[in-house]
Amino acid sequence: MTIEARIRELGNRHRTLDDTIQRERQSPSVDSLHLRELKQRKLRLKEEISSLEQRTP
Repeated sequence: MTIEARIRELGNRHRTLDDTIQRERQSPSVDSLHLRELKQRKLRLKEEISSLEQRTP
């Protein structure tokens, strides 16, 4: 898999997590622990994307 393809894949996962986080926030019974885990996962994806983007010319 090329770096560009990996960035696209991670970007898609990042957007999906963002949508999930938004739905969780709107839920009447928000699980704050689960929401925090989702946000941490999203941050790790963003960091990985940034790291890969720095490697591309």
